[in-house]
Amino acid sequence: MKAFAKLVFAGAVAMSPFASAYSALGDYTPVTDERLKNPEPKNWLQYRGNYQGWGYSPLDKITDKNISKLKLAWAFTTGQTEGHQAPPIVNNGYMFVTTPGGQLIALNAKTGEELWRYRKSLPGEMLQLHPTNRGVALYGDKVYVATVDCFLIALDAKTGKVVWEKPVGDWKALQYMTLAPLAAKGKIMVGSSGGETGVRGFVAAYDAETGEEAWRTYTTAAPGEPGGDTWPGETYKNGGGSIWITGTYDADTNLAYWGTGNPAPWPTEGRQGDNLYTSSTIALDVDTGKLKGYHQYTPNDAWDWDEVSAPLLIDTKVDGKMRKTAVHAGRNGYLWVLERTNSKINFIEAYPFVYNNVFKSIDPKTGRPTYDESRKPGMGKAVGFCPSLWGGKDWPPEAYNPKTGLLYIPANENLCAELPAAEPVKYKKGDLYIGYSIEGVLTSLRWRDGEKDKPKTMGEIQAWDLNTGKKVWTHKFPTFNWGPLMTTAGNLVFGGGTNDRMFRAFNAKTGKLVWEAATPSGVTGVPTSFEIDGEQYIAVQSGWGVDSQRMQGGVDRLTGKTTMVPQGGTVMVYKLQK
Repeated sequence: MKAFAKLVFAGAVAMSPFASAYSALGDYTPVTDERLKNPEPKNWLQYRGNYQGWGYSPLDKITDKNISKLKLAWAFTTGQTEGHQAPPIVNNGYMFVTTPGGQLIALNAKTGEELWRYRKSLPGEMLQLHPTNRGVALYGDKVYVATVDCFLIALDAKTGKVVWEKPVGDWKALQYMTLAPLAAKGKIMVGSSGGETGVRGFVAAYDAETGEEAWRTYTTAAPGEPGGDTWPGETYKNGGGSIWITGTYDADTNLAYWGTGNPAPWPTEGRQGDNLYTSSTIALDVDTGKLKGYHQYTPNDAWDWDEVSAPLLIDTKVDGKMRKTAVHAGRNGYLWVLERTNSKINFIEAYPFVYNNVFKSIDPKTGRPTYDESRKPGMGKAVGFCPSLWGGKDWPPEAYNPKTGLLYIPANENLCAELPAAEPVKYKKGDLYIGYSIEGVLTSLRWRDGEKDKPKTMGEIQAWDLNTGKKVWTHKFPTFNWGPLMTTAGNLVFGGGTNDRMFRAFNAKTGKLVWEAATPSGVTGVPTSFEIDGEQYIAVQSGWGVDSQRMQGGVDRLTGKTTMVPQGGTVMVYKLQK
């Protein structure tokens, strides 16, 4: 414990608010398209480690057999509170982390020494609905960050000097960005949050060298466009469909896959129709931004079931036949197995991974669900439904391990919701555009089927075999789970996500808990792994806040108890003790 305190204290001293300490790590290695397509196992170059979104490290020096020797190597306090969700991105010894408060920090990945720090000056009057950031993109000799005031910024990766800065949206209209950009073929792609503020969702691409906008594709179809007839009148202009999680990319077909958010406002009475392309996966041509294909998970969504997590691109057997799949564990509680082509997206199968009482059936050819209309909230009625607004899985990403052949899902079971009668709402720039009061949203959580007693378990990690469509194992928690997952060639699955501040590892084949360590706060950060000088490291940010804390408030309201999870961000880096 003394050693841990010493490490944290040292990190805090090293990082004064405008420090620019520098430690020679040698030349910075430029990040090319080829490196992103075929990343070296020793580095973690992008949000989920590879373009396919697997969250998988091929490193195998830390295993289920020796993980008892995994100890803290160093820790670095960020000086910020709220949700620390970004993965530590590593390129040959250079580590890049983002934090709430508009910070991008470069660290020596071996020692934790601060190299440089960039801090965006944010407007004091800006309303931050989600004060967080989910990481950077690396391309060439630059590092790219999307900011909560809706700017895309390119910095010199070695020095932290700003190279260019471009506005992407209007923060005064409550457009904001929290996602890690996606870099491919000379372009940096981003999208804007704002599904509850009446934005019109989009993906935009910028030239990596100059910052000039190359294209912008909107996620709500306009009249005269394919899908334009799924919106009445001009409702598409403020129809939501926001993009707030990084896309995945198939380099062979040059298609980027993005998840889109809920339509706006939440009540459906004023926007009859499917509302394409909200609550969907869309496939865009990276050169032009042209929409090539889509699959909509929840047409005319009334439940705030964003499907913003991009699908994992996995070539695997399904029912014994090799398929090029796009796999997504949905907020609506279904595991979707889709087929990707060089254009359209085809439906293969869908499996419920948590309880859903809204879907009566799913069309076996199209994947379109049929709803129990009595479970559809809206005007003049209070309605309960399962899963809750936060879904069977919110944004925390799944992981896929090609050695085990299993997909791992951070799930929440036994949690439902009841929304009050919706309220009439008109769009006004800079205001919320929901159709329900904030109090009604934040107090909507319910136990499953209206039970009065707290369920024995809520959070889960599930392992699924995509070939058979069967769940292989489940680890259950007494609290909910808000933990992104990473899996490794060492037969391990790493994740946090619970309010007890633990960061854990599980046997990837059996689900057995094999290691855990307490961190200063709750872990909602995306874990990564890298190697330096022959040693494998595991890295994650600890720092509870944003929606995990809001969900905790909903659980506390039901239990009548108050749960205190310490605030404050810390980069935690582990290695095997010699």
